[in-house]
Amino acid sequence: MTLQKEHAEVEVRIFLMADAVTCTLPDQTTPQGYYNIERMLKAVIDRGGVVKACGTCSATRGIKGLTLIENVEISTMSQLSKWAVEADKVFTF
Repeated sequence: MTLQKEHAEVEVRIFLMADAVTCTLPDQTTPQGYYNIERMLKAVIDRGGVVKACGTCSATRGIKGLTLIENVEISTMSQLSKWAVEADKVFTF
């Protein structure tokens, strides 16, 4: 979100893998003082960012076919590899 705020010209793309795909489920409730990943992803999307989730990881965790946060897409490793080749910088954590 800070990257988008301070550098509006930068395109932000997020590709979620493994357990991170569960962050795409809507209506998350988090205790006071904890980060709400749903709100954070929505903020990135609202500023023009793109969020995709690994299809295999989603299927493995039983969420493929469920309703996801609006504008989040189930995707493929081919898409991730394309993004990596096109990217000037890649962050992982």
